[in-house]
Amino acid sequence: MIAELIDGKAVAARLRADVAAQAASLRARDIAPLLAVVLVGDDPASQVYVRSKTKAAREANIDIRDLKYAAITQSELLEVVRDLNGDPQVDGILVQLPLPPNIDSEVIIRAIDPDKDVDGLHPVSLGLLAQGKPVFVPCTPKGCMRLLRDAGAELAGARAVVLGRSLLVGKPIALLLQNANATVTMCHSKTRDLADEVRRADVVVAAIGKPELVKGDWIKDGAYVIDVGINRTDAGKLLGDVEYTSAAQRARAITPVPGGVGPMTIACLLENTVEAARRRRG
Repeated sequence: MIAELIDGKAVAARLRADVAAQAASLRARDIAPLLAVVLVGDDPASQVYVRSKTKAAREANIDIRDLKYAAITQSELLEVVRDLNGDPQVDGILVQLPLPPNIDSEVIIRAIDPDKDVDGLHPVSLGLLAQGKPVFVPCTPKGCMRLLRDAGAELAGARAVVLGRSLLVGKPIALLLQNANATVTMCHSKTRDLADEVRRADVVVAAIGKPELVKGDWIKDGAYVIDVGINRTDAGKLLGDVEYTSAAQRARAITPVPGGVGPMTIACLLENTVEAARRRRG
């Protein structure tokens, strides 16, 4: 068996086209969706990511307000967030992570108005997700679910294994899979017999941040594999958390790295922003 390639670029392009049409419809009613993006520091990866978000938003008929600070204190950043919370033109607020060491990311995220939390990381957003009543789903997990459904995965009753338990990906995707009636096992650095857990899975979501940790012979024949990992080698090559070539010999469908989950994160951010504009402005 040679796995079907789950083309995140193609799925994201379709979603972005749909979001652009929704945003155009809002603009026809004099509602211009606006996303505020806050970048602190000079992290190269964050700068590239913010540029990509800005470009994608403009192409999707969403206005962008870029706020960039070479250096800022935590109290000053909190004031920036409060100002954005109170600005009626701003529909979504994204504070680019990671933040510098002098700033507590959790404090900043908690300060964001839940109605503008398009990144889906506020405790209110995560709590609603845990209740099975999500409003804004974290963008990467939301993208993973869309890719699974686009690939034709039958999630109800499926055995799913999630590698990684971060608030950014692991925990939210586990909740989403449970909400879709999958039976979910969450694995992490303390999991015993990790290979055996993966071998039983109909769906594998790898988000642990270790290059090619998941070996190809761990993958069950016919499984769906979503590789969230992006790891750069010393030679500059990007590798996922899954040993792609050998895993593709056994899986039913698998995401590549790059070109799999990554494009979906931005597309889902745009979708959340348009949804925020619709909800806030009736």
